[in-house]
Amino acid sequence: MRLSVPLQYAGNPRELIEQVVVLERAGLDAVWVAEAYGFDAPTLLGYLAARTERMLIGPGILPIYSRTPALIAQTAAGLDAVSEGRALLGLGASGPQVVEGWHGVPYDRPLGRTREVVDLCRRIWRREVIEHEGIYSVPLPQGQGTGLGKPLKILSRPVRPSIPIYLASLGDKNVRLTAEIADGWLPTLFLPEKADQVWGAALRAGAAKRSPELGPLDVVAGGLLAIGEDVTALREYARPVVALYVGGMGARGRNFYNDLMRRYGYEAEAEKIQDLYLEGRKEEAAAAVPAEFLELSTLIGPAGYVKERVEAYRAAGVTMLNVNPVGADPIGDVRQLRDWLS
Repeated sequence: MRLSVPLQYAGNPRELIEQVVVLERAGLDAVWVAEAYGFDAPTLLGYLAARTERMLIGPGILPIYSRTPALIAQTAAGLDAVSEGRALLGLGASGPQVVEGWHGVPYDRPLGRTREVVDLCRRIWRREVIEHEGIYSVPLPQGQGTGLGKPLKILSRPVRPSIPIYLASLGDKNVRLTAEIADGWLPTLFLPEKADQVWGAALRAGAAKRSPELGPLDVVAGGLLAIGEDVTALREYARPVVALYVGGMGARGRNFYNDLMRRYGYEAEAEKIQDLYLEGRKEEAAAAVPAEFLELSTLIGPAGYVKERVEAYRAAGVTMLNVNPVGADPIGDVRQLRDWLS
C-alpha cells in the first residue's frame, strides 16, 4: 500500500509545499493538489515538481469542464516532463455549482465527457493525429468556426506514452465507468466498512469490461491521521469539512455527497445536516455529523487502533492510503505509518 497526502487549500502554498518536501523524506509516495475554485492546480504542481525528487504528483482533481481535452493532455504531459515521469492525472466532473457557477459552462453529459477526455488524452500522449467526432469534435467540422482547423498531433514528445489517469467518482454510473477505463479511483468520504455495500456492484460491473492492459484499479482513500493515546478529539476537525460537503456542496436533490451519506445509511442525519447548512447554521450542521461517521472516515487513535484502521482500508481494496496528518507530530506519524505499510 502506497502513502499519499492532499495539499491543503488554506495557507501559503509555498509553505504547504515545503511541508510536503519534508514528508517526502519521511516516506511519502504521492501528493494530490486540489483545484476547485481556488488556485489552479498545475501551477502548484510545477513548483512541486521542482521541489521534490521521487514522489508522484498529480491534481486531485482537474474538472473536465474547465479545459479542453487537448489542454488537459498537454498539461499532464508537461508535468510529466518537468517531473521526469512522476505525473498522475486526477480528473472529475466536479458538480453543477462549481462548473456553472464558477466556470460558466453547462454541466451536461458528465459520463460521455469523461469517457471522451480519457480516450483523447491517451491518444494525444501516443502522438496520434487527432480526429474525433463526439461531444468534443476535433477538428471542428465544416460549418463551425472558420473551417480552417486541421488534424494535429502533439508537437512535443511526451516522456511516457501513457500517464496514469485517476477519476473522482461517487455515483453508480460514474464508479462503473471508473472501474472500466481508469488507472485509479479517487472516492471522497470513504468509509471502508461500508464501501462494498455502496460501490461493490458498480466496481465489479465496470471491472468486467476493463481492458487487461490497464491492470488492477488503484484505489486512493483515507482521512485525517493522528497517532497517540489522547488524540481522538482531533476527529472533530473533520466535522466542518463533512458538513460543508454533505450540506453545502450542491443544491437539494443535486448534492452527490449528501446522496453518499444517505447510501451509507445515515438518511436522517444527511437531511438534517443539509437543512441546517442551507439555513446558514453551519456550526449546528457540523455538530449533526454522526460520531460514527467521523470515526470510520479517519485514522485517529492509539497505534494499535490506527493499525486496525489501516487494515480496514486495505480490506476494502484501498491501494494508496491518502492521509491528512493533523497530530502534534505529523512527520513522525507519517514515518510510523510508512513503516507499517512497508
